[in-house]
Amino acid sequence: MLIEHGERFGLREGVTRQGRVLHAVMLRNIRTRFFGHGLGYLVALAWPLTHIVILLALWSFASRAPPFGESVVLFLATGTVPFMVFSYLSRFMQLSVIMTRPLLAFPEVKVLDVLFASAVLEILSSCCVVLILLVLAWFFDIPVMPRDIVEAFYAFGAAVLLGFGVGLLMGVIALAAPVWMTIYGLLTIVLWMTSGVIFVPDFLPEPMRTMASYHPVLQLVEWMRSAYYEGYGEGLLDRRYVLGVAIGSIFLGLVIERATRGHVLALR
Repeated sequence: MLIEHGERFGLREGVTRQGRVLHAVMLRNIRTRFFGHGLGYLVALAWPLTHIVILLALWSFASRAPPFGESVVLFLATGTVPFMVFSYLSRFMQLSVIMTRPLLAFPEVKVLDVLFASAVLEILSSCCVVLILLVLAWFFDIPVMPRDIVEAFYAFGAAVLLGFGVGLLMGVIALAAPVWMTIYGLLTIVLWMTSGVIFVPDFLPEPMRTMASYHPVLQLVEWMRSAYYEGYGEGLLDRRYVLGVAIGSIFLGLVIERATRGHVLALR
């Protein structure tokens, strides 16, 4: 009985200690992200919003009609939001583990603590950005409510899961080889151009259309737009593929983290 009580007390104490570590890392990320002040984190919320506004301005300046549907705003928003959630989560998880590397000198702080703390912070930020977009759309009387709100929620969750998986994988690789952070930053530009945010993959000729179906971020965009447009992406969308890539990335990231843990500890 005493042993069982001691084990429970030890588990509770361990969880509490781990929670404090995550909380401390999150606070440090908030304060150091921009300008060395907590208020600078507001830039993290304004950045993706500015991204969307610039896209809309450029599209309007070119006087182009939306490739699908009747609203340019809706078409771009349904593509940009899932890409933004994936991209910001994966990139800032990677950046966070590099910026907070000095904290790994403390025995209490582990690589996964830093990655998980960054992930929680970015997920909360993404939720705030989506809420702000909904409020702005309501204020300007722009219809942005999905045809299938449950499917839109699933697509958002899949973007979070894929962003977390890729961020975990990229983070542990960048920690062992910091040059990878630059490589992934350049790769993000390619992902943006090929993710279907500004075009409709179904309109691509073969074999480009088949090749595009293996793009997990493009699948995220297709998933989100299927919640808004009737019949959108029926011939291309593969939800299980997106989830498989996300779970596979998480598994591979955990394996690499465990395999390189000794190398990381040696660099402390």
